[in-house]
Amino acid sequence: MLAVLDTPYQDARADGLSFALGLPPLDALAVLPVERAGVTVELRLLGASHQVLAGPLSETVACLPGAASPLPGSAATALPGWTYAFTAETAAHDDDAAFGRAVEAVCARLADRGDALTGAFPGSPHAVTAIALDAAAPHATARQSGIGWRTWHAYPQTREIVMTRSRLVRPS
Repeated sequence: MLAVLDTPYQDARADGLSFALGLPPLDALAVLPVERAGVTVELRLLGASHQVLAGPLSETVACLPGAASPLPGSAATALPGWTYAFTAETAAHDDDAAFGRAVEAVCARLADRGDALTGAFPGSPHAVTAIALDAAAPHATARQSGIGWRTWHAYPQTREIVMTRSRLVRPS
């Protein structure tokens, strides 16, 4: 789902992103609930950031004030009845054309998916934040395959794309 957002781009740089688990639902510009493996997963766009609510988990990657942790390269934790893993990386592009092609490729890949939410911000066609669930086997349960999602945070002013990957699994 494409959400054309009528709000200024809030995150200035990729290195300004923070990571937090367990936050309550924050004010969202767009929300897409999706059922996956018997769990409702709520994909939420926050400014140029995201929040995902899934089962017992709340994951937030955003410019958060105060005591939020910087965006880690990886993180993992156990929750009651679940395990969670997170990775993040930043791709820097040498020129505007390469950056634009990379953002357009993400948008094209997610365009017709009912389990993806892309937010386009005013001011630049490449000011985009996107969240998509990972593909799952048909009729799989969270115990069998887990629930995964990916995000892309594009920063036209620095030609960076922050990409995250998360996985929530019920251990056997």
